[in-house]
Amino acid sequence: MNKVFMTGNLTRDPELTETSNGIAVCRFSIAVSRNYSGAVGERKTDFFNCVAWRGLGETVARFTQKGKKIAVSGSIELRNYEDNEGVKRTAVDIVAQDVEFLTPKQSGNGGTDVDSFPRGSKPKLQAFDDDGDIPF
Repeated sequence: MNKVFMTGNLTRDPELTETSNGIAVCRFSIAVSRNYSGAVGERKTDFFNCVAWRGLGETVARFTQKGKKIAVSGSIELRNYEDNEGVKRTAVDIVAQDVEFLTPKQSGNGGTDVDSFPRGSKPKLQAFDDDGDIPF
């Protein structure tokens, strides 16, 4: 089974492109801190390249940016290529199957984000026009 789950922060803005067949592909990278500290107390961080395809890739590109915290679940894929000097190299990519946005939305866009209401208050609900007819 090839399954991975990571939570980290985007190290750069996602890059959305299309293949020659018109399929959307989004490339991004995340920084993931390890669960333990080194001998002098510093925490190591690993950096992972991620790829999200089609609608998921479009969503990641639209709603995230550098520094945002996300959770990525997917699979690990090895990719072989030749660099500019002709040296064969191997790259490791996380192919995203699911991405969850963990950084809260910022208010100020006129929306009704939960974060835009003071603690203890609730958003006002719109009245429901009930004509008494049951739809089922």
